[in-house]
Amino acid sequence: MSRIGNNPIVIPEGVTVDIKGNEVVVKGKLGELTQDFSSVDIKVEDGQVVVERPSDLKDHKAKHGLYRALINNMIKGVSIGWTKQLELVGVGYRASNQGQKLDLALGFSHNIVLDLAPEIKVETTSEKGKNPIVKLTSHDKQLVGQIAAKIRSFRKPEPYKGKGIKFVGEQLRRKAGKSA
Repeated sequence: MSRIGNNPIVIPEGVTVDIKGNEVVVKGKLGELTQDFSSVDIKVEDGQVVVERPSDLKDHKAKHGLYRALINNMIKGVSIGWTKQLELVGVGYRASNQGQKLDLALGFSHNIVLDLAPEIKVETTSEKGKNPIVKLTSHDKQLVGQIAAKIRSFRKPEPYKGKGIKFVGEQLRRKAGKSA
């Protein structure tokens, strides 16, 4: 029995959910998202979205909770939005943006310039004495996570000094250095 899949999703004000064939379309004040689905039945009734599975086959059980979670993330995204914050830890690490271009100085011989999708809003903050922070905001949770992971992959945090790009609030596993 899927515990997540059985929970109905409450549709907030200003959000519309349409089901067209095998596609769910969610529209809100921040944008519009679509998701294809299979193996489950999705119904909109009384201001709620209900996901049901037709049988207890393994495939149906697996996709029951999955599609409920995806639709819930879409509804939250178009009403509230999703945010990821990355912190650049290291001497000389800098971040700046001009429109949709993110410019990262990460200790390589050249700066890394990343063109971001138009759905993502990027902000960079640099205060004296603090590490630079890159803030990514969008209505699409998958896109925000993918771009944040791509940026983090340029310089993953290393376990000895903790230098690199990390998520704000991420706890790093530190190692002791050489013992004399």
